[in-house]
Amino acid sequence: MSGHSKWNNIKRKKEATDAAKAKIFTKIGREITVCVKEGGADPNSNSKLRDLIAKAKSNNVPNDNIDRVIKKAAGGGDKNNYETIIYEGYGPNGVAVIVECLTDNKNRTAGEVRHYFDKFGGNLGTTGCVSFMFTQKGIVLIENTGLDEDTVMDDCFEFDADDLSVEDDVIEIACSPSALHTLREGMTEKGYNVLSAEITQIPSSYTTLTDEEHIKKMNLLLEHLEDNDDVQNVYHNWNMPEDEE
Repeated sequence: MSGHSKWNNIKRKKEATDAAKAKIFTKIGREITVCVKEGGADPNSNSKLRDLIAKAKSNNVPNDNIDRVIKKAAGGGDKNNYETIIYEGYGPNGVAVIVECLTDNKNRTAGEVRHYFDKFGGNLGTTGCVSFMFTQKGIVLIENTGLDEDTVMDDCFEFDADDLSVEDDVIEIACSPSALHTLREGMTEKGYNVLSAEITQIPSSYTTLTDEEHIKKMNLLLEHLEDNDDVQNVYHNWNMPEDEE
């Protein structure tokens, strides 16, 4: 996983403009709304909500904002009915792309996502056309403040971790999606600073782009997808150059 770390995306989000941060807040708020409606407003009994609150805090969402969204969803103040839709397709030169959406208007979202693929040298595919190339994994990121790798490894394997990758300022721990909550809670209780805990899609192989036009269009495709309010997550197997990450 080293070199294709989720951390790169998170760092990019943390360095984003205020407008981009507002979009991140909106998207996490939408996830929380759906979670509360499905599993209740008490994070003590709704483990998914606990994970989303941690995700919101790791993205610097103010506590007041989080509380407001939870109360609105629990009290029926949010009348929007969001549904999860997953689109699969290909970017320039066959880069595999998965787009996870939460939308209250699937016709609008489908039209917009299709437009992005068509405009930037790709094409939207059918369900299952690229998802077989990815594996769902839980990824927990902890701050690396000169931690002893062997100690971290022993600690995280107590909570069913599968793998560990050390970056300069962060340690990335992989687990099965079902172990994510237990791993995050366990590492937090052991005193580690957990920066993020999310389920992500890890590609089995990567595609390298060498044509400048392909690289430009792939960047534009990702930017437009990530900028869309209905799009929650975008996964791809582009082997991005270091300066792009």
